Amino acid sequence: MKIGIIGTGHIGKTLVIRLSEAGYQVKVANSRGPQSIEADLLINGAQPATTEEAVEDADVVILSIPLIRIPDIAPLIRKLPAKTIVVDTSNYYPLRDDRIESIDEGQVESLWVTEILGRPVIKAWNAIGSHSFAEKLSPVNSIDRIAIPIAADNKEHKEIGMMLIQQTGFDAKYSGKLAESWRQQPGSPSYCTDLTYEELGSALSMAEKNRLPKRRDISVEAISERMGDSKTNPNADYAVRLSRALFM
Repeated sequence: MKIGIIGTGHIGKTLVIRLSEAGYQVKVANSRGPQSIEADLLINGAQPATTEEAVEDADVVILSIPLIRIPDIAPLIRKLPAKTIVVDTSNYYPLRDDRIESIDEGQVESLWVTEILGRPVIKAWNAIGSHSFAEKLSPVNSIDRIAIPIAADNKEHKEIGMMLIQQTGFDAKYSGKLAESWRQQPGSPSYCTDLTYEELGSALSMAEKNRLPKRRDISVEAISERMGDSKTNPNADYAVRLSRALFM
């Protein structure tokens, strides 16, 4: 398959490396242009591209950009063929994304994305921290292999998405249709808690939608309070422990 990846943040970088290593034809783009793509992302054959080039003829397009940037890419994504699979990895954080009234009032983030893009998406790779994604991959059938939730309405798209998750080094757990993807939003028990396949199933089922925003915001405050202090500056393990304490 041909895969276009838009965004070279922490999650996007790992996606480029893993999926090109798995043998896919990967093109990668960001807002700064192909000349800004770091050489270490291209070691497995990925090609730097403009955004237009990255999505052209792609079987799968992965949007690894902040949620607030989704409207910027929407005109281009709307032009893609219906058969193109679009994956959204974003999350809503009001302090970063500004306030989006419909989401604040309870609209599921993925459904907001589908409205903006004018087409269905897969929700995947949003519920794992960037450090865990980069460092905690493990072989298939490992006892402690971390699982990543994926939501989708289209069965074929879901199966391809789950296969791609597996090939990035993690188990894939179907969390339900997009309307249920709030179960993997920030603040939920499945969000950045590094759970196994069995543990993730329980976490998805125990999520309480109305509690997610408050838990999300408390976690942001807890991380922010410790930032900048060389003695307490939070590391990745702290973030996982915090998520487990607040969200589960």
